Amino acid sequence: MKHPRKSSSSSNSVDLLALAEWVEQFSTKTVVLLGDFVADEFQFGEISRVSREAPVLILRHHETEVVPGGGANAANNFADLGARVLPVGAVGTDPAGEALIAGFRAKKVDVSGIVRVKGWTTPRKARFVAGWAHTVGQQVLRVDYEPQERLPPSAQEKLQRVLRAKIRRADALAVSDYGFGAASPDLLLIAKVKSKSGLLTTLDARYDLGAYGKSGIASATPNEAELEALHHTTIGSNIEELTRCGRATLSAMKLRALLVTRGRDGMALFERTGRVTHIPIHGGNQAVDVTGAGDTVLAVYTLALASGASPLEAAHMANIAGGIVVMKRGTATVSRHELLETIRQEASGGAP
Repeated sequence: MKHPRKSSSSSNSVDLLALAEWVEQFSTKTVVLLGDFVADEFQFGEISRVSREAPVLILRHHETEVVPGGGANAANNFADLGARVLPVGAVGTDPAGEALIAGFRAKKVDVSGIVRVKGWTTPRKARFVAGWAHTVGQQVLRVDYEPQERLPPSAQEKLQRVLRAKIRRADALAVSDYGFGAASPDLLLIAKVKSKSGLLTTLDARYDLGAYGKSGIASATPNEAELEALHHTTIGSNIEELTRCGRATLSAMKLRALLVTRGRDGMALFERTGRVTHIPIHGGNQAVDVTGAGDTVLAVYTLALASGASPLEAAHMANIAGGIVVMKRGTATVSRHELLETIRQEASGGAP
């Protein structure tokens, strides 16, 4: 008789078949994504020669691709996982902003929660990917275009109204704060208080995670560097320091759980019960591209919690999804089908 396989960690394991059942429920969920939307631009080309003007390589341009990044990538992950996602954020009335709107529409995502701000710059990260003939391209330069001014008060007020309206129809609220002003602790707190919402809320904040301490966050998914910045320390291989920082953050923010992503060292889950679980990295440790992996983790973890999974089960699902997405080039997503197939394959004893 074949018994269901379990995904193991240093101290806990989960039933993989149970994880698959939770993933099956993703398509029944509606999630509001409050986030800073970024246009990830990739300029692909071939290195032709060294410039005579300066000791730099000349890139012969082949094509340009613009894909949703930042909070927009998180929203795309929710959509590809089968959920109904309601993105709430801001873009400028510029080509980058229009490209993001068009990308959402192509996926049939509701764009009524996206505020267009005249004169504001949509955050854009232009990556130049170059290679010689018959070689795999490598990123050689990144140029960031960022808004020079904060979102105007009128845009912030509109975001607040839109957010209050959207969360009334949602099973969960995910916050993706990349520091550009659309997602903020004040906006979140005001919207939740005015709507009297006790909605499940998760957070991925690039900067100042602790500022959300009074915003009613149930769980957060910082990476190790963000946790280090919050506590002005270095963790590295020091598990005691990781544990100290994790538990301090969990307590200070009054979280139900804290999931810390640690790159090739996997993940660490801190729970209100006091339990700490170290989850090894899923798959190989030679990632192809980690761009946007945190967005995938936030989406899967949020949907799992919204479906009724425990924080430990949700963390294992997010870990598996993270292992899938880092093997893809560029800003990528994981589909519900990919996640289900991987989990079921492992449950049956197949190779991951």
